[in-house]
Amino acid sequence: SKHRLTPEVSMHIQKVLGSDIAMCFDQCPPGDAPQDVQEVALARTTAWAARCRRAERAEGQALFGIVQGGIDTPRRLRHMAEITPLDFDGHALGGLAVGESVEDTYRVLDEVAHQLPADKPRYLMGVGTPTDLERGIVAGIDMFDCVMPTRNARNGYLFTSQGRVNIPNAQYRTDLGPIDPACPCSTCGTYSRAYLRHLYIAKEILYSRLATLHNLTFYARHVRALRDRILAEGQRA
Repeated sequence: SKHRLTPEVSMHIQKVLGSDIAMCFDQCPPGDAPQDVQEVALARTTAWAARCRRAERAEGQALFGIVQGGIDTPRRLRHMAEITPLDFDGHALGGLAVGESVEDTYRVLDEVAHQLPADKPRYLMGVGTPTDLERGIVAGIDMFDCVMPTRNARNGYLFTSQGRVNIPNAQYRTDLGPIDPACPCSTCGTYSRAYLRHLYIAKEILYSRLATLHNLTFYARHVRALRDRILAEGQRA
């Protein structure tokens, strides 16, 4: 069936779900969308942001505004100037890593992220790889969300301190070592690469649980290490 989703309906759904952070309803055009499509999306996103700001929220629920604009830095900054005065609890960069080159993603991050208000969380939506996280943090980003660690786990790709492991590969059929000897997760402490490969080939649901646990642990440790490095550098300064 068809349902009409408006800013107010979106906010109501997030209120019922009880999310700690609600996101404004926005339009995210493709990375290669022509200028006229980008401009319509910006105007619509700004109008919707104001409506979300007026909508009823759950008690204690934060609301983040979303800055769009594709890979055009002046357009991004112009939209930022429209969104930030609405006094949101935090601000997100949307519409990145949606088909543009990695170089363009990083360029926009470097040119835009640090200009978001420093006294509120800066959130990069839908990103990304371990390298993306590091680049984002250097650019001034505080928060990320991405399906990569869980989706990659389900598809047989595991992150390790030595690089990525493609567990379906035949080389792991008799490999009795852990996914990553440096990882403290219960998957690495209990199961071998060979067993994980067997579960994957057999399409056992247990594989997805064990692999997801490992990848999430890798991401958490990776970001923790980046945070510790920032704190250490701050103490030396």
